[in-house]
Amino acid sequence: MLIKDIHKILILLTAILLFSKAQGQDNMKATSTGPLQLVFPSESEWNVLYEGKEINFHLQTKGGKSDSVRYTISSGLAKEMKFDSLGHFVWIPSYDIADRINTTKSFPVVFEAQSTAGESVSREVVFKVNHVNRPPQIDELQPFYVQYKTQNVYKIDMGSVRDPDADPIVFVPILEQMPEGMKLTAAGEITWEPSTAQFNILKKGPRYMDFYVEDQPSKARTKGRLKLDVTQMDLAPDFTIIPQNSVIRSAENNRINLRFTLSDPNGEEDITAFNFISENKKVPSEALVKNTPTSYEFIWEPGYDFVKDPLDTVAFNITFYVLDKAQNKKERSVRFVIKNTVDESLRDNYVYNLYRGALVNAWGLLEQMTEKEGQLKRAYSRAKKGKRSRSLLNASLGATTGLAPVIAKTNPDTRGYITTIGGTTVATVGTLEATEVIGKSVNGLLDRFNYVMQKKNELQNKGDVFAREYGQKSARRHPDFIRKLDEFKSLMNLSGLVALELDANWENKKEATDVALKKTFKDFVPLTKDEN
Repeated sequence: MLIKDIHKILILLTAILLFSKAQGQDNMKATSTGPLQLVFPSESEWNVLYEGKEINFHLQTKGGKSDSVRYTISSGLAKEMKFDSLGHFVWIPSYDIADRINTTKSFPVVFEAQSTAGESVSREVVFKVNHVNRPPQIDELQPFYVQYKTQNVYKIDMGSVRDPDADPIVFVPILEQMPEGMKLTAAGEITWEPSTAQFNILKKGPRYMDFYVEDQPSKARTKGRLKLDVTQMDLAPDFTIIPQNSVIRSAENNRINLRFTLSDPNGEEDITAFNFISENKKVPSEALVKNTPTSYEFIWEPGYDFVKDPLDTVAFNITFYVLDKAQNKKERSVRFVIKNTVDESLRDNYVYNLYRGALVNAWGLLEQMTEKEGQLKRAYSRAKKGKRSRSLLNASLGATTGLAPVIAKTNPDTRGYITTIGGTTVATVGTLEATEVIGKSVNGLLDRFNYVMQKKNELQNKGDVFAREYGQKSARRHPDFIRKLDEFKSLMNLSGLVALELDANWENKKEATDVALKKTFKDFVPLTKDEN
């Protein structure tokens, strides 16, 4: 009886426990209900993305007074992002979001949830998209047709090779895939002169050469393949221009130099002509110079009269072309833009003539002063001699007058005659000395001589300074040149020229050559032939 009761008691206790557990769960749900919250993926760095890789998650909520929630993105929705009202988010970031320089780009997105009970919650998530490098891409290349006993050159077409991330690319040879003697540069130029055995193998059938195209700096590689075959036709010649500019801008009187290298798959002897056609007829045909059968130069210097006023520039095209024996033609056009330029040489010649003319005037004045200095020196010497003669004559006549009574003691008439003659002579000579007819004043001549020497030395010093300061073309271009020129000219307009007794009609018998000017003014710089 007790055992049967125990069995009933156990069943009753189990039912009570189950009821208590269910009630407890209901109580927990009621107590755990809080404010509405957004629930995002729990993985670390789930918001760090990579270009081309998909992110896919369901946005959820917890808490709130209602189980019905509507999801939206209030701001930051990008074009490629897909998000519905149930909270399903899908996004594949495109490959053009970041690059090798800016490797990461951030996208702030604000997610929002609204319940039917009127509750709402929002949260901002910053997605960080990292750059993913993609390897270069290679299209099918044109075959490399080679010719026997010829240094064949093949340039890989850059239009057939590209990098989707716009990274710089280089070409890397696979040595075990390349025929002996073949060379591949990093720029994609292949040179090969096949031997007799190699050429015979190619004649039996084409061969293929593999290589890598590698982007920088990530070093991602893509294998390319090039077909090697013997030429079956007369291929057109080609040429390169250095510098490789489609537009040449230059000023008048500036030399333009272009260099050309010609090539022909069938050999250099297949090239028959290389020339140009200009839209402007002023470009001379002699500008194209032939150095070797495959090397030409275009050397042209447009003069100052090439661009006529009032035009600022003249633009035109020149088409260069090469022909082979089969009349195959390759041509390239280069646009020339010539700018109107002021002829500085005319201005330089003008100011040089002013510079030289001032020194010529100074040189002539120095020559005249030198001649006047000689005249005054000779006059000074004569004046000194004339004064001594007058002194001796005065002394002689005075002695004659004093000795007259002694000479004619007994004859009064004779003594009076001698006295009269002596006295008259002394008086006359005194009068002549006072008027400086016999000889000139030594002091006056000396003053004029010193004045001439002073002005001569001053002019010489100023001329040396002027010749040295403005001997170079660059110095004469300075605005101060005209002012200094006027100052130097004013020095030659001496206020004391009248006192110097210089002849206004004086003509220099010497020629004002550059050698003569250089001898007087040692720092004078004549105009060279190039400058002229």
